[in-house]
Amino acid sequence: MATPQTTVRDIAIEQPASIRVFERFGIDYCCGGRKPLAEACEEHSIKPEAVLEAIQEAATYDGEQTRDWTQEPLETICSHIAAKHHAYIRAELPRLETLAQKVVSRHGETRPELEQIQQLIQSLGPDLLQHLAKEEMVLFPYITNLERNLANCGPRPLGCFGAVRNPIRMMIAEHGAAGDDMAQMRLLSDGFTPPEWACPTYRGFYQTLAEFEKDLHQHVHLENNILFPRAVELDESCA
Repeated sequence: MATPQTTVRDIAIEQPASIRVFERFGIDYCCGGRKPLAEACEEHSIKPEAVLEAIQEAATYDGEQTRDWTQEPLETICSHIAAKHHAYIRAELPRLETLAQKVVSRHGETRPELEQIQQLIQSLGPDLLQHLAKEEMVLFPYITNLERNLANCGPRPLGCFGAVRNPIRMMIAEHGAAGDDMAQMRLLSDGFTPPEWACPTYRGFYQTLAEFEKDLHQHVHLENNILFPRAVELDESCA
């Protein structure tokens, strides 16, 4: 059972319904999830008991069942990430860039933070797309083949990177960089909160950014906290 001393990461893994609670409270459960819940709550001036109560409510709300990815094959997880989260990024990045251009051209002179956000998006986009390609073309196929081969008592697949923890270490670092960019956008936009007078495009831009951040958090959590540790454990079992 989760306590204030349980790490945010472990709670998110053991109780998937907690993810939407952490999103609601603004608690980082992916890149910064290795700290105890009490410490994470203190940073946001939140009582841990309130978060734990909300998690319990989320777990029992209407009997909703959240998929337990810790029990799924690694191949299934890789396919899900590519089909859902990678596809989402590729679809939303152009939309974000277009919205940013429209809002900056209209309000950039009086709201300088908009141009800063636009620059962060322009920097983040190519890095993310390159990151997705490396996962889909190199890392995910290796993990999938590793799982298949071991299930059939076959040899460890050949890789150009040695142990799988090497590319995983790089992927985690890139996740952290993307998370830092999103955190900076959140700060510049006052939590993606548009001014009261904002036009529909302005509001839509911030709403899209908020949704993009939420999906990225779920995406990184699934990789950093579930897929990658299991892949490393499997790889090292046949070293």
